[in-house]
Amino acid sequence: MVLFSFSQTSIAEQQEAIFAGGCFWCIESDFEKLDGVIAVVSGYIGGHIANPSYKQVSSGKSGHTEAVKITFDNQTVSFQELLAHFWVNIDPLDGDGQFCDRGPQYRSELFFLNRKQQQVAQQSLDQLNASGTLKGPIKTKITEASTFYLAEDYHQDYYKKNPTRYNYYRWSCGRDKRLMQLWGAKKD
Repeated sequence: MVLFSFSQTSIAEQQEAIFAGGCFWCIESDFEKLDGVIAVVSGYIGGHIANPSYKQVSSGKSGHTEAVKITFDNQTVSFQELLAHFWVNIDPLDGDGQFCDRGPQYRSELFFLNRKQQQVAQQSLDQLNASGTLKGPIKTKITEASTFYLAEDYHQDYYKKNPTRYNYYRWSCGRDKRLMQLWGAKKD
């Protein structure tokens, strides 16, 4: 008699999320460090022209914002955990950009891909508002995702390709200093 034993192997459930939090170089770097994140790409979303260039987006006239699209293993990291990481890596009180980058092309925004993400994002925002952690109203919007356009190749993994320039930019922009003011020890 031959007995077979099959172990149930968990198959990774890949999902996507789109977040805008100012400079996409920084948001890409922040999310690539998380376990369960498979890929992060920089791009543009939320505007009114097809296939925008960096020049068009950075002018503030295309309506797009810099954003990242994250592919993640939902068995390892949940959308809710990504949201928690998002909040402590942006300034949700700033409605006109992020840190030294000003204008709507640098706004913070959550782009949901389905109703479940919309509900979870709204609950997360409501909980953050109710917590009293931040001293002011949250300006981050929750919006249905439109077409995500991949940014130019030189923007992808910028922090890895140009670490000195990236680190200087991040420091001179005051990003980490402001995040420490807002979040303190919660920031990581």
